[in-house]
Amino acid sequence: MARIETTVEVAASVADVWADIARLETHVEWMADAERIDFLTEHHSGEGTRMEVLTRVGPLSTKDVMEFIAWEPPHRMAIRHQGLVSGTGEIVLTEAGPDRARVTWREELDFPLRFGGPVGEVIAAPILRAIWNRNLKRLAARFA
Repeated sequence: MARIETTVEVAASVADVWADIARLETHVEWMADAERIDFLTEHHSGEGTRMEVLTRVGPLSTKDVMEFIAWEPPHRMAIRHQGLVSGTGEIVLTEAGPDRARVTWREELDFPLRFGGPVGEVIAAPILRAIWNRNLKRLAARFA
């Protein structure tokens, strides 16, 4: 299992950052690896929301089905990956000072054999950490 975590501080309140990331359809604006989001449920936010995300990392792409398993405004959202790559992920917001939020993104992912299984996880973890760190910097730039 690949365990990946990255954190960034954002020059905005937790409430303002939550208001932005809770609009799931906008994640493609700051997640460079997410090319398209198609909702599989009528509702587009909250626990139970399901969506299919076309994800691309270099030459590799996959359709990742995600289900929100936790929705705790304004501090935490968590998903279960149900595509070729399985596992869980969460984004946690905490206060980092007056009008500053700390955004932490954690993932625990299992790669299938076609993506190298455990060896693929070891190779992919630093690459995914770098991509997600860049994504969080892009999120922070929305508030600069």
